[in-house]
Amino acid sequence: MAEPLVLLPAMMCDARVFWPQIAELSATTAVTIAPVTQGERVEEIASGLLDQLPKRFALAGLGMGGAVALELLRRAPDRISRIALIDTSPLAETPQAAAAREMLIVKAKAGRMSDVMQQEVLPHHLAPGPDKAAIMDLVMDMAETLGPEIYVRQARAMQRGKDQQAVLRKCKVPALVMCGEFDKINSVKRHSFMAELIPRAHLTVISGSGHLPTLEKPRQTTAALRDWMAMT
Repeated sequence: MAEPLVLLPAMMCDARVFWPQIAELSATTAVTIAPVTQGERVEEIASGLLDQLPKRFALAGLGMGGAVALELLRRAPDRISRIALIDTSPLAETPQAAAAREMLIVKAKAGRMSDVMQQEVLPHHLAPGPDKAAIMDLVMDMAETLGPEIYVRQARAMQRGKDQQAVLRKCKVPALVMCGEFDKINSVKRHSFMAELIPRAHLTVISGSGHLPTLEKPRQTTAALRDWMAMT
């Protein structure tokens, strides 16, 4: 059996954002979903997770989960056998982006989670396709399930996030850098830049997908993860 696989969801997402991968990979791999909800700093979230995760594991993070994955790699490189960074960024938020979150935090505290998520994941962040409306409905449902308190924690963590480019340069394990072709939050160009920084990185661009390839193009995403799990 392959080493355990730990999946870190995107902001305001739960295990359902990875449900196609869980269904396919769990037949041969011990799959764990680790929530990125317990802290107002990425460092705090990562520190809390390390006590709960296997001694050594493969690690894949989507969106905000990718930021937490990089912090885990920084803190415990010997425990991570391989890393996949999906539609994420190693960069700290710009002051403008951090400031824009303040209004969203106010809306979240007022119970307006639908408005918040319409701005966090706009319809055009997903690629056109027959499943787009259903995926947006799922995104909204995951956010409503997690609720405003978790949104505020995660928004604060993203505002306070640090630049992790140095972690990429020091990465010594097989790495997959993957993104959707039409991702407008973290572009293909940014992922190409990330892959160039990592010594043993493989860049995969998922055709016909936007910001959530795990749901938009599940078969292609799962195939890329299988190939990554087989890397030596």
